[in-house]
Amino acid sequence: MQSFLEEVISNIWAKYKSFDNVVFILPSKRAGTFLKNNLAKTAKKTFFSPKIYSIESFVEKVSGISYASNTQQLFELYNSYLKTYNGEKDEFHSFSKWGQTLLQDINEIDRYLVNPQQIFSYLYAIKELDYWDKTKMMKAYIHFWKNLEQLYTHFNSNLIDKGIGHQGLVYRKATANIEDYIAVNSKQHIFIGFNALNKAEDYIIQKILEYGIGDIYWDIDSYFLEDPIHDAGYFIRQHKKNWPYFRDNPLKGFSNIYLSQKNIQVIGVPKSVSQAKYVGGLLKDLKEKDGDYIKNTAVILGDETLLNPIINSIPKEIEGINITMGYPLHKTPVASLFSQLFELYISTSSKGWYFKNVIDVLSHPYVQILLSVDEENSSSKISEEIIKKNWVHINLHKMGLASQKKSSPLSLLFYKNPDSPIEFVEKSLRLIEGIKNVFIEKGNSLGLEYLYRFNRLFNQLDEVIKKHSFIKDLKTLYGLYQELISSETLDFQGEPLKGLQVMGMLESRNLDFETVIITSVNEGILPSGKSNNSFIPFDVKKEYDLPTYKEKDAVYTYHFYRLLHRAKNVYILYNTEPDVLEGGEKSRLITQLLTDENKAQDIIQIIASPEIQAVSKNLEQVQKGENLINEIKKLASKGFSPSSLSNYIRNPIDFYKQSILKINDVLEVEENVAANTFGTIVHDTLEELYMPFVGSFLTQENLMAIKTSIPKIVTSNFKKTYSDGDITSGKNLIAYNVVLKYIETFIQMEIHEVKNHQIKIIGLEEKLEVKLNIAELDFPVILKGKLDRIDEKDGVIRIIDYKTGKVEARDVKLTDWEGLNNDYKKNKAFQLLCYALMYNEKESFQTIEAGIYSFKNLKSGLLKFKAENAYINEETLTNFKASLKELILEICNPEISFLEKEL
Repeated sequence: MQSFLEEVISNIWAKYKSFDNVVFILPSKRAGTFLKNNLAKTAKKTFFSPKIYSIESFVEKVSGISYASNTQQLFELYNSYLKTYNGEKDEFHSFSKWGQTLLQDINEIDRYLVNPQQIFSYLYAIKELDYWDKTKMMKAYIHFWKNLEQLYTHFNSNLIDKGIGHQGLVYRKATANIEDYIAVNSKQHIFIGFNALNKAEDYIIQKILEYGIGDIYWDIDSYFLEDPIHDAGYFIRQHKKNWPYFRDNPLKGFSNIYLSQKNIQVIGVPKSVSQAKYVGGLLKDLKEKDGDYIKNTAVILGDETLLNPIINSIPKEIEGINITMGYPLHKTPVASLFSQLFELYISTSSKGWYFKNVIDVLSHPYVQILLSVDEENSSSKISEEIIKKNWVHINLHKMGLASQKKSSPLSLLFYKNPDSPIEFVEKSLRLIEGIKNVFIEKGNSLGLEYLYRFNRLFNQLDEVIKKHSFIKDLKTLYGLYQELISSETLDFQGEPLKGLQVMGMLESRNLDFETVIITSVNEGILPSGKSNNSFIPFDVKKEYDLPTYKEKDAVYTYHFYRLLHRAKNVYILYNTEPDVLEGGEKSRLITQLLTDENKAQDIIQIIASPEIQAVSKNLEQVQKGENLINEIKKLASKGFSPSSLSNYIRNPIDFYKQSILKINDVLEVEENVAANTFGTIVHDTLEELYMPFVGSFLTQENLMAIKTSIPKIVTSNFKKTYSDGDITSGKNLIAYNVVLKYIETFIQMEIHEVKNHQIKIIGLEEKLEVKLNIAELDFPVILKGKLDRIDEKDGVIRIIDYKTGKVEARDVKLTDWEGLNNDYKKNKAFQLLCYALMYNEKESFQTIEAGIYSFKNLKSGLLKFKAENAYINEETLTNFKASLKELILEICNPEISFLEKEL
């Protein structure tokens, strides 16, 4: 079947027998590339290629002025705003947020040839009616609307003086010049494949047709043209009805092929990435079925953010791929690096850079490559130093850059906070140069391409900042940077006429494919819905014939159905799981297609979903081989601690990982004091306070004396344990005061105790160990640990453990010995028994008390261990030894694996 462009060329060739005096105008440059290829195929002799324009480039030629970049437009608009508005003016950073919307409205007003005086007067009158009760703020707001016409006039005049214009201005200028253009051009202008036209395009095309130097070919099926309500034919029906040209001339370019038999599959797939995966599988099936399908196949992305997952899902069997869309610049690694650097310097406080921002920069792959050439300052070493020293805020001095040579790679990233945006841009260009040199050495060609584009971008920023003085701070510069990269793309290079075609909906204009795969056909995406980013209300747009969401919906309806005209195989994918951010339910375009009785027999509906298999959690199990048994023997010889044995009771796999493999929690910066750090500070403070009293009795006087030194000792221990962490504000200040309160309350409780009891300190933080005699094992087994406090109260020896967490009396009560080795809830009692056993080895006793001071439960006093008796005696230890022996034999038994427990 002939494509639309082939049909048009055949008709033109038959009419003119030559292309020498023909100018082609199409909706897009891409369509021009395909037209040129079809011209070459059609021609039977050698000829010079005719002029082929996209409508935008043709209008630019007629207008005599050039298109201004979006950045130029925004800056010129701000200049005009500063010069014409005499109220309180916004800074550029604030202006840019609403300036873009105003630019779009000005652009639309000019493209649709609306009388600016009338519409701005109308808008001003509406705002006056809306806000009749005028406060000072409302008066300023209404004054802004009154000033819009003056702003518009100054802005457009300024652009014209410089020979540039926004798209609407270029179009308005072209309508003014079209008759002069026609007067000096006699070639036939062929307009191909248009649908929705703005007023300026409408006027220009009609003028060329009126003067007899043009022709127009629409790309529409008669099925939609003859249907009085179908949106796919809405605009062309309007043109046919309203253009005087069609009173005497027939409509050209329509076809009658939509109703031919087609294979249409409507496929529901959950989530966007699943759609990409489904497309990959579909392409693989098509390739295996018939490789020639791929040569005339297009993947149309309703949601262009799917480009990356689609690229990654295309099977390796498909060799030729042409991607019309560029890769978004903001998704490249260089973009994320500079975003991190902007965040780093914008959020700098008087204390320095926030550690998370610094680590983010140091973790960036390009920074790691850059710093890999400097062994002393590798990113991993610096990150380790930050974590080790607990730096929450970092400065040049801490980074070792206060007096370091400027040639250091690290100095390209970290430097004194820039005094101005221009300084940041200069530093960024230096950084790009530094990374470039490393990439050249390593042969990273893709990275160099990214850097080249960002070098251009920062040079552009440099030029803009020097030209315009209102970029005053980094925040404003960052906003401009984001604006620039959001619209920039890296163009893919390939053969545009061969292989699988991947494109957006608008790029498909005038192009025909036998197999079409359309993704993301959901409400809010295709069509885009009622989003209206404009200052002009809906009713005003209707009054002045400006396009509303209704016209935009009709545009997408046309493009959707146009793809189906000549296609034989159509696969329409939609997301079955509506998401507010990604689009709603399946598109009305699908519903409309499904309810069309003339196509119902061609359509198959499929709901695709990944096969879901119930995943049963397999508990981790580690067999005890010879090597592992040897490691257990080594650990037994060095000594099991009460906490490690409690860990085994809790979960043998945790014991295996922490005690055997030595896998501990990842060390990281404690922005807030962690629980283990908190506990260490309390223990160390109590040790320091009570150390002078070892071997003597406590008195009210000496306890009262040490109360005054508590703040100093607590501060000292914070500095020792919390390294360079800041305790002067926030949660850390609260933690500091909580420790003070704990210690002061504990000392006060001790003062109350010594009024009625004699308490003698025997030992503090004593390291104890005992060799366990287990006949079944042929290697030594040691139990070791550190006991917080040993004292004597009224002649009774006590072993005491401090806990900063919450402990209650039931946690140290042992009602029976069954389950001691299996129930982790008994771990506090288990640990006290371990300490008692070890102390008994050092100082044999008949009876002893053991207990825990819980600093979150100090009102309960010493929580004493209780079993058969209130004291630990020889019988208690005998029972415990039996349980402990059973536990250690289990750990050392080669036949019993380390098996994960379900927690």
